Amino acid sequence: MAVLQNKIDFIVLVSANRANVNGDPLNGNMPRTDYNGFGEMSDVCIKRKIRNRMQDMGYPIFVQSADRCQDGFKSLKERAEAGIGKAAQGVYAQKACNIWLDVRSFGQVFSFIKGFSDGVRGPVTIRQAVSVSPVEIESMQITKSVNGEPPKAGKDRSPDTMGTKHFVRFGLYVIKGSINVQLAEKTGFSEEDAEIVKECLRTLFENDASSARPEGSMEVVRLYWWKHSCKEGQYSSAKVHRSLHIAPKEEGKLPESLEDYTITLDELPGLTPEVIDGI
Repeated sequence: MAVLQNKIDFIVLVSANRANVNGDPLNGNMPRTDYNGFGEMSDVCIKRKIRNRMQDMGYPIFVQSADRCQDGFKSLKERAEAGIGKAAQGVYAQKACNIWLDVRSFGQVFSFIKGFSDGVRGPVTIRQAVSVSPVEIESMQITKSVNGEPPKAGKDRSPDTMGTKHFVRFGLYVIKGSINVQLAEKTGFSEEDAEIVKECLRTLFENDASSARPEGSMEVVRLYWWKHSCKEGQYSSAKVHRSLHIAPKEEGKLPESLEDYTITLDELPGLTPEVIDGI
């Protein structure tokens, strides 16, 4: 496989419709927001979904979630020992990059090796996603329809366990990221790997449905993919990301769909993005 030769920048537009985009466990699993009411989706959450898509596509993944574990290992240490065995510092990290797609993409710290620690800086970096407009969060009270445990003797009580579900009424989130060629050369991240990442972003919410994110409530609506003509890039990632402008059509009103926004793209001479609609 040919190692990546051209810097890549990308932006993914994601719409959320009555979904809990990324719950905060320290805040009752409420959808994450900043102090100004804009919705947030952590970079860790986004990378988890990319890893899941990589697994769906049949690629070996080092950081597997417990509910998607495919090899039976219960820890990263066990997986690393089985896959790599014993190796010297530096060689250990290189072997990990050769085996696992997510390691050569995002990097990994191997701090559990006896005698030393080894680390990998991955070429694919992703910023936390933020909504274009402040989001409106709603909460719904729910009850169980059956007792979790048998009632005590002499007490025939009906199910009454209460709970709460939280969701964003509507939000348009912007995911921004880049792929660095110099780091790709170190991990062996290839042109083919970049195409896999692109496909994972395009299909980010396939096989991701849950009670918090019902099927169809999360959608990739558009993917912008800039492939530069050189390793360093013709423009900085910041300038490329700033070239996309998204603004509500009507001031003072919270948008309720993608059609409520105006989306424009500045021209960057010599650099035209591939624009891909979601599935």
